Amino acid sequence: MERRNQQAPGSPRRPPQSEETEEETPPRRTKLLSDIYETCNFVMMEPESFEAAAKHEVWVQAMKEEIKMIEKNDTWELAERPKDKEVIGVKWIYKTKLNADGSIQKHKARLVAKGYSQLPGIDYTETFAPVARLDTIRALVAIAANKKWKIYQMDVKSAFLNGYIDEEIYVEQPQGFVAKGCEEKVLRLKKALYGLKQAPRAWYSRIDNYFMNQGFRRSLSEPTLYVKRQGNDTLIVSLYVDDLIYTGNNEKMIHDFKEDMMKTFEMSDLGLMHFFSE
Repeated sequence: MERRNQQAPGSPRRPPQSEETEEETPPRRTKLLSDIYETCNFVMMEPESFEAAAKHEVWVQAMKEEIKMIEKNDTWELAERPKDKEVIGVKWIYKTKLNADGSIQKHKARLVAKGYSQLPGIDYTETFAPVARLDTIRALVAIAANKKWKIYQMDVKSAFLNGYIDEEIYVEQPQGFVAKGCEEKVLRLKKALYGLKQAPRAWYSRIDNYFMNQGFRRSLSEPTLYVKRQGNDTLIVSLYVDDLIYTGNNEKMIHDFKEDMMKTFEMSDLGLMHFFSE
């Protein structure tokens, strides 16, 4: 049996010791449990419909930002509903992006075409687009660590919207953003939209052409790995869908590359790479 607060025989009697010897420090600030629950619930549960999203201002703003990006990119134009072409539907998808520490980075609303209704040979031809293998990214990190090079990261905003398409494709106007007075019209696409079968291929073709025109050489074994050499200077770029990881031994060369990318595409400069998730 466990015995507590034992005293040696003949020693002065001590007052009984309490289980807690240190006074607890009161919290600096308090929140109602209901407020904490509501915040956590809002972060974890993403809307599954436009009607649900429209009730929250953060998602309304996210949808406005998506439409603004699409229109700035000159992705579509209003057109009469075609009689001999099927019009593809669109839908909203909502996602809460988190930082490495679990805090909220942004609320993202994405307009997606219902590409499952597309017909091969009519609405699209090529669909394949290569994706970087994780082994390639690990190799890039290992090379940079060995040579003590800094690794940087950029993100292409709405990457698939940058791809050009050859097919004649029409989509419905997005829910919540139907043009007044033009309710019967549809949108003819000039560039790709997320959800289209050919969207990944169109984006890869666009970014690949950019790298080739900038003097990069594409790896023969890894089509998403690009290397540029100028004398003794080297710049290595790995493309993972819409994420770019790049490193090299010349900071000016790296800076010039970043500046040109940001002039050509809508980019988010993420600075030094701290973590990478697929």
